[in-house]
Amino acid sequence: MTPLPDFRLETHFSRWEFKARHHMTASDAETMSMSELLALAGPEDLEAWEHVSLGYTQTWGAPELREIIASTYETLGGADILTFAGAEEGLYCAMLALLGTDDHAIVTVPNYQSMETLPVTIAGSVTGVALRAENRWQLDLDDVRAALRPETRLIAVNFPNNPTGAIADQATFRELAELCAERGIHLFSDEVYRGLEVDDAKRLPQAADLFDRGISLNVMSKAYGLPGLRIGWIACRDHALLERMEKKKHYLSICNARPSEVLAGIALKARETILARNRALCADNTEKLGRFFADYSHLYEFSPPDGGCVAFARYLGADGVEAHCRRLVEEKGVLLLPSSLYVSDLLPVPADRFRVGIGRRNVDAGLAAWREFLAET
Repeated sequence: MTPLPDFRLETHFSRWEFKARHHMTASDAETMSMSELLALAGPEDLEAWEHVSLGYTQTWGAPELREIIASTYETLGGADILTFAGAEEGLYCAMLALLGTDDHAIVTVPNYQSMETLPVTIAGSVTGVALRAENRWQLDLDDVRAALRPETRLIAVNFPNNPTGAIADQATFRELAELCAERGIHLFSDEVYRGLEVDDAKRLPQAADLFDRGISLNVMSKAYGLPGLRIGWIACRDHALLERMEKKKHYLSICNARPSEVLAGIALKARETILARNRALCADNTEKLGRFFADYSHLYEFSPPDGGCVAFARYLGADGVEAHCRRLVEEKGVLLLPSSLYVSDLLPVPADRFRVGIGRRNVDAGLAAWREFLAET
């Protein structure tokens, strides 16, 4: 494994995320306070919280939490779940466990950087498959088939997608899983925005439910809006693979924080309430952003996302998206992510796009500052 490059997006956030006054590019839903979350707990969970141990917990995750997580799938049990300190740790361990220097991987572009960077630094070769704006950012299976090699071991996808908000067609996703099953390829499916679809009919099946080599990544951070818990997981029926991942975790977090495990269990039991709240918030913000971008149609193109907390809008100004985003944050404290933070080593990414978030409260103040900037410039 070669040294990892800087994580461009996280480096940018390290500078601006807590400094900018208006975080208009957040990738998570609005969070909850401790009191709000505990108000959703039943008597037994409140009792567990009051008496939670502050010692170590099992590397795999507390058995009761793994069973609760498994209940969010159609076909899985607690033995099919391995928990992590967030989704990033799970992604890291999975790629280390799945790939070697003789292997080939296929990843979609654009995507969250580590989904590409980790395979590129671990595997012998990696091929990108483009999600194209002119095709509504949809996955084209002909492109996937063209990229296949005898040594292909992994196909990695992310739907609802970060940064585009696109969801693959149901039939396409199932056909992708069938293709992987036929060839003995693992399908790694980043599903952290599942539950925030605009149309429930577009909700995809979870890869781990579809076949033995399906791998589902999820986390409390995004759709649930609880990143402070630092609880993520991988679901998979390939137990030998999960065991290899668990051994990687021994070098990282070792185990989760026990208080976070209890709180994650409370949230997952109340998931319908939490996800309904967050879907409503995303819908309201999408409407507000739609009106804003319509008012400045000479500068922006905006297509509402199919799901998730982000969209990939287009900037039409002559100064370019990089300068535009830089001035917005420096002069008005409005934070966006320009497309340079999604650049790929495998394929071109449109250079006139920026990520805007739809999952947080108080977007009105950010839009007001944004309008003020446009009026002045």
